[in-house]
Amino acid sequence: MFINFWYPACLSADLGQTPQTVRMLGQDFALFRDSEGQAHCVSDVCVHRGASLGHGKVKGDCVECPYHGWQFNGDGVCERIPSLGADAKIPSRARVDAYPVQEKYGLVFAFLGDLPAEERPPIMEIEEYGQEGWRATVQHFSWNIDYKRSVENGVDPAHNEYVHPTHGFQGKKEDYELNPITISETTWGSGFYGEREAPPLPDEKMRAVSGRTENAIIRGGTGHEGISSVWTHIHPTDKISIHQYLFETPIDEAHTSLFLINLRNFLIEPEEDARMMGRNEYVALQDRDVLEPLQPVVTPRTNVHEIFVEHDRAVARYRERVREWEGCGWRIDADEVTRTGGKVAYAIPSPARRKVKGWVLDPIPLLPGSDVARAAAE
Repeated sequence: MFINFWYPACLSADLGQTPQTVRMLGQDFALFRDSEGQAHCVSDVCVHRGASLGHGKVKGDCVECPYHGWQFNGDGVCERIPSLGADAKIPSRARVDAYPVQEKYGLVFAFLGDLPAEERPPIMEIEEYGQEGWRATVQHFSWNIDYKRSVENGVDPAHNEYVHPTHGFQGKKEDYELNPITISETTWGSGFYGEREAPPLPDEKMRAVSGRTENAIIRGGTGHEGISSVWTHIHPTDKISIHQYLFETPIDEAHTSLFLINLRNFLIEPEEDARMMGRNEYVALQDRDVLEPLQPVVTPRTNVHEIFVEHDRAVARYRERVREWEGCGWRIDADEVTRTGGKVAYAIPSPARRKVKGWVLDPIPLLPGSDVARAAAE
């Protein structure tokens, strides 16, 4: 798991005036809206006696701890300690980590790290979102997987033939061979484009819209942006485009929260949403069913214990990018966190830690970049 990326915490519609606790990167965070409806994300652990702020209340522009009523604003600064009286001087260390928040695409994103704004990786862009001629839907899943396994599944073109009956021929074509792929690169990601043969669309209404009733060549590609966001562009015909954007948040090393934003340029009437979302879930659960039993649960740190072939190039490139971010010292030392579990309360370091000293909670342990580089070379 990595700090210094944007992660979706929840659906915007689900965050109201009642705080909620969301687990991300193996840690708990409190999300709440202030009196003007602005979303905030702070470390869930109250620095007074360790209570959960997400189980408290919103008072004005603050979240109130349910244990002793300490109130913290959206910047994480304590504004009131009731037991000291109305005019009490608040200790300077009475603050919790607060994280930058953006609301986009119907999701609440939190930047979980300490990088200054100009150095942060961006939230994956969805250029079609809100554009005329496109219809968007959003779905949420929670799976028992390592999020990196899901990203790698997305950039793996060969799995479609066997995992998704509507995407391939289940290995029944004797002359099956996957077409060559082209690797693409962006500042924060990589992916592939290619063509593949696929059977007719199973949905009668979708088949009628496409005008295709026999096997055809499907154009498209998939790639990642940052550590845990995946885009997929599928063009079953020249008339039909399906663009999917998957934002993933590691709950911990073995559990992942996934937010799927699907855009389509056909059957864009709202009454067609249920049909399309049902189709998305049908395909997504096929991926889940093959990913959850994978061993080891956590994606291997190196490729030594797996065999890669030509069409695994995009997976290999993703792992190279992961090692680059490991080299920055952004990877959480999950083994150390597990070893000290229940004994130490940690916080993901926030941007304010680069400006303010004297924090109560220890920053979460990170693997030094030099150690990571050495392990990758072994």
